[in-house]
Formats: sequence, C-alpha cells, structure tokens
Amino acid sequence: MPAYRSPSRRLKRSRRALLAAGALTGAATLILTATSTAAAAPPAPDEPVRSGQAWMGAGTRIEQGQASSTAGGMTPMDTSGVQGIDVSHWQGAINWGSVKAAGIDFAYMKATEGTSFKDSRFSANYTASYNAGLIRGAYHFARPDVSNGATQAGYFAGNGGGWSRDGKTLPGVLDIEHNPYGAMCYGLSTTQMRTWINDFYTTYKARTTRDVVIYTTAGWWNTCTGGWTGMAAKSPLWVAHWGTSSPSIPSGFPTWTIWQYTATGRVAGVSGDVDRNKFNGSMTRLQALADNTA
Repeated sequence: MPAYRSPSRRLKRSRRALLAAGALTGAATLILTATSTAAAAPPAPDEPVRSGQAWMGAGTRIEQGQASSTAGGMTPMDTSGVQGIDVSHWQGAINWGSVKAAGIDFAYMKATEGTSFKDSRFSANYTASYNAGLIRGAYHFARPDVSNGATQAGYFAGNGGGWSRDGKTLPGVLDIEHNPYGAMCYGLSTTQMRTWINDFYTTYKARTTRDVVIYTTAGWWNTCTGGWTGMAAKSPLWVAHWGTSSPSIPSGFPTWTIWQYTATGRVAGVSGDVDRNKFNGSMTRLQALADNTA
C-alpha cells in the first residue's frame, strides 16, 4: 500500500523543485552573460580581414607567421624591463586594474583606420587604462590605398590621436605594415610611400606638436620605402619582430624605442592572446616620452 502524502508535503516539495529550477535558470543566465563579454577571435590567417577591422600586427603575421610569435615555446619572451601591451576591439572588455597589477606600465590602443573607421572599444580602453594608472596612447592603422597621408593624420588627430602634457599620454602611432587587404605596399611605389609617410608625419606634428611613432617591420619598411632613412631622425621606432631574442631594425633607424616581441602573450585582465611589447629604456625615459622631455 503506497504511503500517504499530505497535500502540504507535496506543496513544499513542488516549491523546492521550482526554486531549484529557478536557480538553474539563473545560473545559466549568469553563464551566458559572462561569456557574452568575452573577446572575439580575430580572423584566422586563411580568412579575409574586413575593411576597418585590422589591428596592429594583422599584416605582420602575413610576413612572419603567427607561429613565429611562439618560437621556442616561449610566450611571452622578454618580460624584463618596462612592459606594455597593444589592443583593439578584438580583445573585448579589459580589466585595466588587473593589467596594471600584472606589471604592465604602458598600453596603446587602436583609435582609427583609414579615413572613416573608429575602433568600437577605443574610448573605453583609453579612459579605463588612464584611470588604472597606465601611461597610454593611440594608434592609427594606415591605409595608403584610400587617401593621402595628410588626410589620415588629420582624421587620427581628431578622433583619439591627440596629445596633452598630462603625464599619462604617449604620442600617437602610425601603424604602417604589410597590407592585410591586398598588395603588400598598398599599390604605391617607394617614392609615393615616402611621400605618404612624410605627409602623415608633417600633418600630425602640426596638429599635436609631437613626432609620430612609427610601427613597422624591417621587411615591410625596407621593401615598401626602399630602406628610406628619412624618418630616422624624426620618429621613434616601434619594431615588430616575433620569436627572436633581438629584433631586426629597418634600414635607417639607429635603434628601436618599442619592440613588439609576441602576438600571443598573456596578461591578467585580458581575455586570450594579446600583443606584448618592451620599452627600450627605464620608466623614467618612458615618462619623458609621454611628457615630451626626452
């Protein structure tokens, strides 16, 4: 004979079941919410990059290959000295307090590309990194195939690439590298490329008073500018060379100021891979670069 169960006991069990189901639903919601802010992976090497979606290193990996950033199984490699990262919307939401606590002193973030694209996470990254105590700056992904250099410098300076002597703002960066959208040199001759870069530099300096930093690789610079020496005395060099203990320097530059040594670094506060960089000098020298007293 089945045991008798009172209506009140059945009601209590039904309530417990409903509460348990609600807890499971809530947990699932939290999981979905948490994963919705995760970083989106950039296109794989065999997939096209959509216009406006390039990032610092998008062309470098065409030259050097993603595997070169993990050569010898060392990722990241040289973590000594003054360390930095560079980011774009591909890193998603970043906890800049955790980044600072992990020993990162400076950061650059994508602001613009070409003449019409603005990075969707630039404002959030620029403000939050400043509030976390990092010295930070902005970069422009160059598109010499869509306009002249002066036009793009003006667009950059007016949309995040400006500078102020507040002790925490680095000069803007001209990210000019292997074209991820097509022909390596964007269809320009070496003479035309030199003119494009010089026009960008001149306009940027007129707008901000600062010499623009140039991010590039030895391979791209030597090929597409013909090993031009014309910027060596003007612009600090940010060289990208992954998977090596010492970077190759483009012709004409005496040394590097910043070295991007891996594209597959890891840093607390950033989801997934992030570019890691080293500053060639002390924290005092980095501060001098920000203050324009170097």
